[in-house]
Amino acid sequence: MKKLSTFTKIIYGFGDIGFSMTGTILAAYFPIFLTDVIGIAPRMAALALLIGKNWDYINDPIMGYISDRTRSRWGRRRPFLLFGALPYGLMFAFLWWKPPFDSHTTLMIFYTIMYVLYDAAGTFVGMPYFSLTPELTEDYDERTELTGYRMFFSILGGLVSFIVPMMIIGEMIPTNTDNVFKMGLIFGAAAAVPLFFVFLGTRERPVFAKLDRPRLWESIKAAVKNRPFVFSAVIYLFTWTSMHIIEANLLYYIKYVVQRENMSEIIMATIFVTAILSLPLWDWISKKFNKRLAYIYGISFWAVVQILLITVSASTSLVYLLFLCFLAGIGVGAAHVLPWSIIPDAIEVDELNTGERHEGMFYSLVTLFSKVTNALAIPLTLLILDFSGYIANADIQPQSTLTGIRLIVGPIPALLLVGGIIFAIFYPITREEHHKVVDTLASRRKKLD
Repeated sequence: MKKLSTFTKIIYGFGDIGFSMTGTILAAYFPIFLTDVIGIAPRMAALALLIGKNWDYINDPIMGYISDRTRSRWGRRRPFLLFGALPYGLMFAFLWWKPPFDSHTTLMIFYTIMYVLYDAAGTFVGMPYFSLTPELTEDYDERTELTGYRMFFSILGGLVSFIVPMMIIGEMIPTNTDNVFKMGLIFGAAAAVPLFFVFLGTRERPVFAKLDRPRLWESIKAAVKNRPFVFSAVIYLFTWTSMHIIEANLLYYIKYVVQRENMSEIIMATIFVTAILSLPLWDWISKKFNKRLAYIYGISFWAVVQILLITVSASTSLVYLLFLCFLAGIGVGAAHVLPWSIIPDAIEVDELNTGERHEGMFYSLVTLFSKVTNALAIPLTLLILDFSGYIANADIQPQSTLTGIRLIVGPIPALLLVGGIIFAIFYPITREEHHKVVDTLASRRKKLD
Protein backbone atom coordinates (compact mmCIF):
# COMPACT_ATOMS: atom_id res chain seq x y z
CA MET A 1 0.00 0.00 0.00
CA LYS A 2 1.46 3.35 -1.05
CA LYS A 3 2.33 5.63 1.87
CA LEU A 4 1.38 9.29 2.03
CA SER A 5 4.15 11.85 1.61
CA THR A 6 5.07 14.06 4.55
CA PHE A 7 4.02 17.04 2.44
CA THR A 8 0.50 15.64 2.01
CA LYS A 9 0.21 14.93 5.72
CA ILE A 10 1.29 18.48 6.60
CA ILE A 11 -1.03 20.10 4.06
CA TYR A 12 -4.01 18.04 5.14
CA GLY A 13 -3.26 18.64 8.81
CA PHE A 14 -2.90 22.38 8.20
CA GLY A 15 -6.53 22.51 7.11
CA ASP A 16 -7.71 21.77 10.65
CA ILE A 17 -6.13 24.88 12.13
CA GLY A 18 -9.04 26.99 10.87
CA PHE A 19 -11.72 24.69 12.29
CA SER A 20 -9.84 24.56 15.58
CA MET A 21 -9.51 28.33 15.82
CA THR A 22 -13.15 29.08 15.07
CA GLY A 23 -14.43 26.20 17.22
CA THR A 24 -12.22 27.06 20.18
CA ILE A 25 -13.00 30.77 20.02
CA LEU A 26 -16.72 30.07 19.85
CA ALA A 27 -16.59 27.63 22.75
CA ALA A 28 -14.33 29.76 24.94
CA TYR A 29 -15.45 33.31 24.16
CA PHE A 30 -18.94 33.32 22.66
CA PRO A 31 -20.84 32.67 25.91
CA ILE A 32 -18.88 35.33 27.81
CA PHE A 33 -19.14 37.67 24.79
CA LEU A 34 -22.93 37.42 24.91
CA THR A 35 -23.14 37.88 28.69
CA ASP A 36 -20.33 40.34 29.47
CA VAL A 37 -20.01 42.38 26.24
CA ILE A 38 -23.45 42.34 24.65
CA GLY A 39 -25.17 42.18 28.04
CA ILE A 40 -27.57 39.29 27.41
CA ALA A 41 -28.62 37.32 30.48
CA PRO A 42 -27.07 33.82 30.69
CA ARG A 43 -30.47 32.15 30.22
CA MET A 44 -31.05 34.11 26.97
CA ALA A 45 -27.54 33.30 25.76
CA ALA A 46 -28.26 29.65 26.52
CA LEU A 47 -31.47 29.83 24.46
CA ALA A 48 -29.65 31.41 21.50
CA LEU A 49 -27.03 28.66 21.54
CA LEU A 50 -29.64 25.93 21.98
CA ILE A 51 -31.71 27.08 19.00
CA GLY A 52 -28.67 27.81 16.82
CA LYS A 53 -27.10 24.40 17.40
CA ASN A 54 -30.34 22.53 16.72
CA TRP A 55 -30.09 23.44 13.03
CA ASP A 56 -27.36 20.82 12.73
CA TYR A 57 -29.90 18.06 13.30
CA ILE A 58 -30.84 18.58 9.64
CA ASN A 59 -27.77 20.34 8.31
CA ASP A 60 -25.04 17.76 9.02
CA PRO A 61 -26.57 14.53 7.60
CA ILE A 62 -27.73 16.30 4.43
CA MET A 63 -24.26 17.71 3.79
CA GLY A 64 -22.61 14.34 4.46
CA TYR A 65 -25.02 12.65 2.06
CA ILE A 66 -24.43 15.27 -0.66
CA SER A 67 -20.65 14.95 -0.46
CA ASP A 68 -20.88 11.13 -0.63
CA ARG A 69 -22.83 11.40 -3.88
CA THR A 70 -20.77 14.20 -5.45
CA ARG A 71 -18.70 13.33 -8.52
CA SER A 72 -16.48 15.97 -10.13
CA ARG A 73 -13.08 16.37 -11.77
CA TRP A 74 -11.81 17.51 -8.35
CA GLY A 75 -13.22 14.51 -6.52
CA ARG A 76 -16.05 14.10 -4.03
CA ARG A 77 -14.84 16.35 -1.19
CA ARG A 78 -12.41 18.98 -2.48
CA PRO A 79 -14.90 21.14 -4.46
CA PHE A 80 -16.66 22.07 -1.21
CA LEU A 81 -13.39 23.37 0.23
CA LEU A 82 -12.80 25.56 -2.82
CA PHE A 83 -16.23 27.18 -2.93
CA GLY A 84 -17.08 27.18 0.78
CA ALA A 85 -13.96 28.68 2.35
CA LEU A 86 -14.86 32.37 1.94
CA PRO A 87 -18.50 32.09 3.14
CA TYR A 88 -17.23 30.16 6.14
CA GLY A 89 -14.78 32.90 7.12
CA LEU A 90 -17.32 35.69 6.62
CA MET A 91 -20.05 34.02 8.66
CA PHE A 92 -17.62 33.53 11.53
CA ALA A 93 -16.58 37.19 11.45
CA PHE A 94 -20.14 38.51 11.66
CA LEU A 95 -20.91 36.39 14.70
CA TRP A 96 -18.87 38.97 16.61
CA TRP A 97 -20.52 42.11 15.23
CA LYS A 98 -22.85 44.06 17.51
CA PRO A 99 -25.91 45.31 15.58
CA PRO A 100 -27.28 48.82 16.27
CA PHE A 101 -30.12 47.86 18.62
CA ASP A 102 -30.36 47.26 22.35
CA SER A 103 -33.36 44.99 22.89
CA HIS A 104 -32.15 41.79 24.52
CA THR A 105 -34.78 39.74 22.74
CA THR A 106 -33.84 41.20 19.35
CA LEU A 107 -30.16 40.63 20.07
CA MET A 108 -30.86 37.03 21.02
CA ILE A 109 -32.73 36.50 17.73
CA PHE A 110 -29.92 38.13 15.75
CA TYR A 111 -27.18 35.96 17.25
CA THR A 112 -29.32 32.86 16.87
CA ILE A 113 -29.70 33.55 13.13
CA MET A 114 -26.00 34.31 12.73
CA TYR A 115 -25.11 31.11 14.55
CA VAL A 116 -27.33 29.10 12.19
CA LEU A 117 -25.71 30.70 9.13
CA TYR A 118 -22.22 30.15 10.49
CA ASP A 119 -22.94 26.52 11.30
CA ALA A 120 -24.34 25.91 7.81
CA ALA A 121 -21.20 27.41 6.23
CA GLY A 122 -18.99 25.43 8.61
CA THR A 123 -20.72 22.16 7.76
CA PHE A 124 -20.37 22.88 4.02
CA VAL A 125 -16.58 22.75 4.34
CA GLY A 126 -16.15 20.72 7.53
CA MET A 127 -17.90 17.50 6.55
CA PRO A 128 -15.94 17.07 3.28
CA TYR A 129 -12.67 17.93 5.02
CA PHE A 130 -13.06 15.38 7.81
CA SER A 131 -14.26 12.76 5.33
CA LEU A 132 -10.94 12.97 3.49
CA THR A 133 -9.09 11.08 6.25
CA PRO A 134 -10.19 7.54 5.29
CA GLU A 135 -9.87 8.40 1.60
CA LEU A 136 -6.24 9.49 1.84
CA THR A 137 -5.03 6.25 3.49
CA GLU A 138 -6.41 2.86 4.50
CA ASP A 139 -3.43 1.96 6.67
CA TYR A 140 -4.35 1.40 10.37
CA ASP A 141 -1.26 3.07 11.85
CA GLU A 142 -0.83 5.70 9.14
CA ARG A 143 -4.29 7.01 9.99
CA THR A 144 -3.11 7.62 13.54
CA GLU A 145 -0.04 9.39 12.16
CA LEU A 146 -2.15 11.45 9.73
CA THR A 147 -4.51 12.36 12.56
CA GLY A 148 -1.47 13.32 14.62
CA TYR A 149 -0.47 15.87 11.98
CA ARG A 150 -4.01 17.19 11.91
CA MET A 151 -4.15 17.40 15.69
CA PHE A 152 -0.82 19.22 15.83
CA PHE A 153 -2.44 22.03 13.87
CA SER A 154 -5.70 21.62 15.77
CA ILE A 155 -4.01 22.09 19.14
CA LEU A 156 -1.84 24.87 17.74
CA GLY A 157 -5.03 26.57 16.57
CA GLY A 158 -6.52 26.09 20.03
CA LEU A 159 -3.44 27.62 21.63
CA VAL A 160 -3.54 30.62 19.30
CA SER A 161 -7.27 30.98 19.94
CA PHE A 162 -6.89 31.11 23.69
CA ILE A 163 -4.06 33.66 23.59
CA VAL A 164 -4.34 36.00 20.59
CA PRO A 165 -8.05 36.99 20.76
CA MET A 166 -7.66 38.61 24.18
CA MET A 167 -4.56 40.44 22.93
CA ILE A 168 -6.80 42.00 20.27
CA ILE A 169 -9.86 42.50 22.47
CA GLY A 170 -8.26 43.59 25.73
CA GLU A 171 -11.08 42.75 28.12
CA MET A 172 -14.54 41.28 27.62
CA ILE A 173 -16.38 44.50 28.44
CA PRO A 174 -19.06 46.49 26.52
CA THR A 175 -16.69 49.28 25.44
CA ASN A 176 -14.57 46.80 23.44
CA THR A 177 -17.22 45.73 20.90
CA ASP A 178 -15.17 47.11 17.98
CA ASN A 179 -12.13 45.12 19.12
CA VAL A 180 -14.21 41.95 19.31
CA PHE A 181 -15.42 42.41 15.73
CA LYS A 182 -11.86 43.08 14.59
CA MET A 183 -10.87 39.79 16.19
CA GLY A 184 -13.71 38.06 14.30
CA LEU A 185 -12.54 39.45 10.96
CA ILE A 186 -8.92 38.43 11.54
CA PHE A 187 -9.74 34.88 12.58
CA GLY A 188 -12.42 34.49 9.91
CA ALA A 189 -9.80 35.19 7.25
CA ALA A 190 -7.25 32.96 9.00
CA ALA A 191 -9.77 30.09 9.06
CA ALA A 192 -10.59 30.32 5.34
CA VAL A 193 -7.05 30.36 3.90
CA PRO A 194 -5.90 26.84 4.98
CA LEU A 195 -8.82 25.24 3.12
CA PHE A 196 -7.45 26.52 -0.20
CA PHE A 197 -4.13 24.83 0.63
CA VAL A 198 -5.91 21.53 1.30
CA PHE A 199 -7.77 21.81 -2.00
CA LEU A 200 -4.53 22.35 -3.89
CA GLY A 201 -2.27 19.99 -1.93
CA THR A 202 -4.32 16.78 -1.59
CA ARG A 203 -5.73 14.29 -4.05
CA GLU A 204 -8.62 11.91 -3.47
CA ARG A 205 -8.21 8.29 -4.52
CA PRO A 206 -10.20 7.85 -7.76
CA VAL A 207 -11.19 4.26 -6.95
CA PHE A 208 -13.78 5.47 -4.42
CA ALA A 209 -15.51 7.68 -6.98
CA LYS A 210 -16.18 4.54 -9.08
CA LEU A 211 -18.34 3.00 -6.36
CA ASP A 212 -22.12 3.32 -6.53
CA ARG A 213 -23.68 6.54 -5.28
CA PRO A 214 -25.30 5.72 -1.95
CA ARG A 215 -28.90 6.59 -1.15
CA LEU A 216 -29.84 8.55 1.95
CA TRP A 217 -31.74 5.87 3.85
CA GLU A 218 -29.18 3.18 2.96
CA SER A 219 -26.41 5.46 4.24
CA ILE A 220 -28.15 5.95 7.57
CA LYS A 221 -28.86 2.22 7.93
CA ALA A 222 -25.24 1.39 7.09
CA ALA A 223 -24.06 3.64 9.92
CA VAL A 224 -26.50 2.29 12.49
CA LYS A 225 -25.69 -1.35 11.66
CA ASN A 226 -21.91 -0.77 11.73
CA ARG A 227 -20.93 -1.79 15.27
CA PRO A 228 -17.35 -0.38 15.14
CA PHE A 229 -18.76 2.96 13.92
CA VAL A 230 -21.35 3.12 16.70
CA PHE A 231 -18.69 2.47 19.33
CA SER A 232 -16.24 4.96 17.84
CA ALA A 233 -18.97 7.60 17.58
CA VAL A 234 -19.91 7.17 21.26
CA ILE A 235 -16.24 7.31 22.29
CA TYR A 236 -15.85 10.55 20.35
CA LEU A 237 -19.11 11.86 21.77
CA PHE A 238 -18.15 11.44 25.42
CA THR A 239 -14.62 12.76 24.88
CA TRP A 240 -15.46 15.89 22.94
CA THR A 241 -18.53 16.80 24.95
CA SER A 242 -16.17 16.96 27.91
CA MET A 243 -13.74 19.03 25.88
CA HIS A 244 -16.38 21.53 24.77
CA ILE A 245 -17.80 21.93 28.28
CA ILE A 246 -14.32 22.69 29.61
CA GLU A 247 -13.59 25.14 26.78
CA ALA A 248 -16.88 26.96 27.29
CA ASN A 249 -16.28 27.46 31.00
CA LEU A 250 -12.51 27.64 31.40
CA LEU A 251 -12.41 31.45 31.23
CA TYR A 252 -15.07 31.66 33.94
CA TYR A 253 -12.90 29.30 36.00
CA ILE A 254 -9.75 31.35 35.48
CA LYS A 255 -11.49 34.70 36.00
CA TYR A 256 -13.57 33.91 39.06
CA VAL A 257 -12.29 30.73 40.77
CA VAL A 258 -8.54 31.06 40.20
CA GLN A 259 -8.75 34.87 39.94
CA ARG A 260 -5.84 35.06 37.54
CA GLU A 261 -7.47 36.48 34.40
CA ASN A 262 -4.29 38.43 33.64
CA MET A 263 -2.42 35.11 33.41
CA SER A 264 -4.93 33.32 31.20
CA GLU A 265 -2.47 33.27 28.29
CA ILE A 266 0.18 31.48 30.38
CA ILE A 267 -2.34 28.98 31.71
CA MET A 268 -3.67 28.22 28.23
CA ALA A 269 -0.18 28.01 26.75
CA THR A 270 0.85 25.45 29.38
CA ILE A 271 -2.09 23.20 28.49
CA PHE A 272 -1.81 23.44 24.72
CA VAL A 273 1.98 23.37 24.37
CA THR A 274 2.03 20.25 26.53
CA ALA A 275 -0.74 18.73 24.39
CA ILE A 276 1.28 19.38 21.21
CA LEU A 277 4.41 17.86 22.73
CA SER A 278 2.45 14.80 23.86
CA LEU A 279 1.19 13.90 20.36
CA PRO A 280 4.25 11.76 19.43
CA LEU A 281 3.84 9.96 22.77
CA TRP A 282 0.26 8.91 21.98
CA ASP A 283 1.23 7.95 18.43
CA TRP A 284 3.97 5.71 19.86
CA ILE A 285 1.65 4.16 22.47
CA SER A 286 -0.96 3.52 19.78
CA LYS A 287 1.59 1.72 17.58
CA LYS A 288 3.10 -0.13 20.55
CA PHE A 289 -0.27 -1.46 21.69
CA ASN A 290 -3.34 -0.27 19.75
CA LYS A 291 -5.65 2.75 19.53
CA ARG A 292 -8.13 1.35 22.04
CA LEU A 293 -5.60 0.84 24.83
CA ALA A 294 -3.89 4.15 24.12
CA TYR A 295 -7.26 5.88 24.48
CA ILE A 296 -8.02 4.12 27.77
CA TYR A 297 -4.63 5.06 29.25
CA GLY A 298 -4.74 8.69 28.12
CA ILE A 299 -8.34 9.50 28.98
CA SER A 300 -8.16 7.78 32.39
CA PHE A 301 -5.19 9.98 33.21
CA TRP A 302 -7.01 13.12 32.05
CA ALA A 303 -10.17 12.30 34.04
CA VAL A 304 -8.17 12.14 37.28
CA VAL A 305 -6.59 15.52 36.55
CA GLN A 306 -10.01 17.11 35.92
CA ILE A 307 -11.26 15.95 39.31
CA LEU A 308 -8.21 17.53 40.97
CA LEU A 309 -9.28 20.94 39.61
CA ILE A 310 -11.98 21.21 42.28
CA THR A 311 -9.18 21.64 44.85
CA VAL A 312 -7.93 24.86 43.24
CA SER A 313 -8.86 28.30 44.59
CA ALA A 314 -7.59 31.87 44.42
CA SER A 315 -5.05 31.07 47.16
CA THR A 316 -3.57 28.10 45.27
CA SER A 317 0.07 28.56 44.31
CA LEU A 318 0.81 29.30 40.67
CA VAL A 319 3.31 26.42 40.55
CA TYR A 320 0.65 23.86 41.56
CA LEU A 321 -1.86 25.36 39.13
CA LEU A 322 0.55 25.20 36.20
CA PHE A 323 1.55 21.65 37.18
CA LEU A 324 -2.11 20.60 36.91
CA CYS A 325 -2.30 22.40 33.54
CA PHE A 326 0.76 20.45 32.38
CA LEU A 327 -0.85 17.15 33.40
CA ALA A 328 -4.14 18.14 31.77
CA GLY A 329 -2.28 18.94 28.56
CA ILE A 330 -1.06 15.35 28.32
CA GLY A 331 -4.66 14.15 28.48
CA VAL A 332 -5.82 16.81 26.03
CA GLY A 333 -3.28 15.50 23.52
CA ALA A 334 -4.73 12.00 23.84
CA ALA A 335 -8.27 13.34 23.45
CA HIS A 336 -7.34 15.15 20.25
CA VAL A 337 -5.61 12.39 18.34
CA LEU A 338 -7.10 9.06 19.45
CA PRO A 339 -10.90 9.35 18.99
CA TRP A 340 -10.40 10.86 15.52
CA SER A 341 -7.98 8.09 14.50
CA ILE A 342 -10.41 5.35 15.63
CA ILE A 343 -13.37 6.53 13.51
CA PRO A 344 -11.92 5.92 9.98
CA ASP A 345 -11.38 2.20 10.58
CA ALA A 346 -15.16 1.65 10.48
CA ILE A 347 -15.26 2.89 6.85
CA GLU A 348 -13.65 -0.27 5.46
CA VAL A 349 -16.01 -2.44 7.51
CA ASP A 350 -18.85 -0.47 5.91
CA GLU A 351 -17.48 -1.05 2.38
CA LEU A 352 -17.01 -4.75 3.12
CA ASN A 353 -20.63 -5.08 4.26
CA THR A 354 -22.38 -2.81 1.74
CA GLY A 355 -20.08 -2.42 -1.28
CA GLU A 356 -20.35 1.36 -0.82
CA ARG A 357 -18.49 4.02 1.16
CA HIS A 358 -20.39 6.47 3.31
CA GLU A 359 -17.58 8.61 4.75
CA GLY A 360 -19.58 11.82 4.52
CA MET A 361 -22.60 10.33 6.27
CA PHE A 362 -20.47 8.69 8.95
CA TYR A 363 -18.55 11.85 9.79
CA SER A 364 -21.67 13.99 9.61
CA LEU A 365 -23.41 11.70 12.11
CA VAL A 366 -20.41 11.81 14.46
CA THR A 367 -20.37 15.60 14.50
CA LEU A 368 -24.17 15.69 14.62
CA PHE A 369 -24.25 13.52 17.74
CA SER A 370 -21.59 15.74 19.27
CA LYS A 371 -23.52 18.90 18.46
CA VAL A 372 -26.77 17.44 19.81
CA THR A 373 -25.15 16.77 23.17
CA ASN A 374 -23.35 20.12 23.14
CA ALA A 375 -26.63 21.85 22.26
CA LEU A 376 -27.90 20.51 25.57
CA ALA A 377 -24.73 20.40 27.69
CA ILE A 378 -23.31 23.88 27.08
CA PRO A 379 -26.61 25.77 27.53
CA LEU A 380 -27.15 23.71 30.70
CA THR A 381 -23.80 24.91 32.04
CA LEU A 382 -24.91 28.49 31.38
CA LEU A 383 -28.15 27.77 33.23
CA ILE A 384 -26.12 26.43 36.16
CA LEU A 385 -24.31 29.78 36.22
CA ASP A 386 -27.62 31.62 36.07
CA PHE A 387 -29.21 29.60 38.88
CA SER A 388 -26.08 29.81 41.02
CA GLY A 389 -26.35 33.61 41.18
CA TYR A 390 -23.70 34.56 38.63
CA ILE A 391 -23.09 38.33 38.36
CA ALA A 392 -21.38 39.45 35.14
CA ASN A 393 -18.03 41.21 35.71
CA ALA A 394 -18.43 41.17 39.50
CA ASP A 395 -15.17 41.29 41.45
CA ILE A 396 -16.46 38.67 43.88
CA GLN A 397 -18.92 35.97 42.87
CA PRO A 398 -21.25 34.21 45.36
CA GLN A 399 -19.85 31.01 46.83
CA SER A 400 -22.65 29.08 45.10
CA THR A 401 -21.39 30.36 41.74
CA LEU A 402 -17.80 29.33 42.47
CA THR A 403 -19.00 25.85 43.43
CA GLY A 404 -21.04 25.64 40.23
CA ILE A 405 -18.06 26.63 38.08
CA ARG A 406 -15.85 24.04 39.82
CA LEU A 407 -18.39 21.30 39.15
CA ILE A 408 -18.75 22.28 35.49
CA VAL A 409 -14.99 22.30 34.84
CA GLY A 410 -13.99 19.33 37.02
CA PRO A 411 -16.21 16.37 37.99
CA ILE A 412 -18.83 16.69 35.23
CA PRO A 413 -16.31 16.40 32.34
CA ALA A 414 -14.48 13.63 34.26
CA LEU A 415 -17.70 11.62 34.51
CA LEU A 416 -18.24 11.93 30.75
CA LEU A 417 -14.68 10.79 30.10
CA VAL A 418 -15.36 7.65 32.14
CA GLY A 419 -18.27 6.96 29.75
CA GLY A 420 -15.85 7.07 26.81
CA ILE A 421 -13.46 4.70 28.58
CA ILE A 422 -16.23 2.15 29.15
CA PHE A 423 -17.08 2.04 25.43
CA ALA A 424 -13.39 1.91 24.48
CA ILE A 425 -12.99 -1.23 26.60
CA PHE A 426 -15.47 -3.04 24.33
CA TYR A 427 -14.40 -1.45 20.99
CA PRO A 428 -14.43 -4.37 18.48
CA ILE A 429 -11.65 -3.63 15.91
CA THR A 430 -8.00 -4.56 16.42
CA ARG A 431 -5.09 -3.76 14.12
CA GLU A 432 -5.02 -7.36 12.84
CA GLU A 433 -8.75 -7.44 12.10
CA HIS A 434 -8.56 -4.15 10.21
CA HIS A 435 -5.67 -5.44 8.09
CA LYS A 436 -7.76 -8.47 7.12
CA VAL A 437 -10.65 -6.24 6.05
CA VAL A 438 -8.37 -4.01 3.94
CA ASP A 439 -6.76 -7.03 2.24
CA THR A 440 -10.18 -8.49 1.43
CA LEU A 441 -11.31 -5.20 -0.08
CA ALA A 442 -8.13 -4.92 -2.16
CA SER A 443 -8.80 -8.36 -3.67
CA ARG A 444 -12.44 -7.44 -4.36
CA ARG A 445 -11.49 -4.18 -6.12
CA LYS A 446 -8.99 -5.99 -8.37
CA LYS A 447 -11.75 -8.33 -9.52
CA LEU A 448 -14.00 -5.34 -10.28
CA ASP A 449 -11.27 -3.70 -12.34
